[in-house]
Amino acid sequence: MSENRLNVIVPKDYNGAPIEVILREGEAPVALDPKEPNPVDITGTIDSPLRWLEKRVDLIDQKQANITVDRDNMQISLVDRETDFYNNGVRGVLQLSKEMKEFGINTDKVWDPIKLSKFIKMHRAFFTDKTENMQLVSILKNFKAKVNQDIERSKEENGSRVDNYSQVVDSNLPKSFKLFIPLFKGFACEEIEVEIYADVDGRDVSLSLVSAGANEAIEEYKNRVIDEQLDAIREIASDIVIIEV
Repeated sequence: MSENRLNVIVPKDYNGAPIEVILREGEAPVALDPKEPNPVDITGTIDSPLRWLEKRVDLIDQKQANITVDRDNMQISLVDRETDFYNNGVRGVLQLSKEMKEFGINTDKVWDPIKLSKFIKMHRAFFTDKTENMQLVSILKNFKAKVNQDIERSKEENGSRVDNYSQVVDSNLPKSFKLFIPLFKGFACEEIEVEIYADVDGRDVSLSLVSAGANEAIEEYKNRVIDEQLDAIREIASDIVIIEV
């Protein structure tokens, strides 16, 4: 006959009430393997590092943290523990708006006149003047261009050579049109003037959209928004080093 003994420690102030003891038989569950810490790696809007610090600045050693600023890529990055392999990284990025990307303004994107006509028709909401939108759609659908080419080539006995080529295109495209769109994701809409650049090569026509005003505004906004974020960070975490890269 087997005998199982159970040691029960009775508290000093025991009052004599019954003590219930539960015995369970069977194998104990297998303990889970310990896991390494999972560091935070977040990329969000430009104010993400500031929002992180607002709630956690009292939990970090500011002398062991750093912030890097990359103005070319419109990014602010926070590392809360520099020498810790499991440090947390929070990046804030100022992103161009979806509308700027879709229109392809100031990019290498090229449009066929018919495709641009359809796109502009479906994005009439970004035109403050609906009549201008309708006119531009009609012009692009019925694109016309007159091309004058002058070619001069000659070669003399003494080796002198002339090789001149000139092309003049006269089209029905307007000089420019106006859009009312956000420049950055999450920002309010702005009115910008957009020019249409045409590249005519025989029967092939490609169009690109260019806006000097938008480019200037983006540069101005980029620096102002980043500076505003850095000023706010300095107010709540003045000991964190800020490095421009």
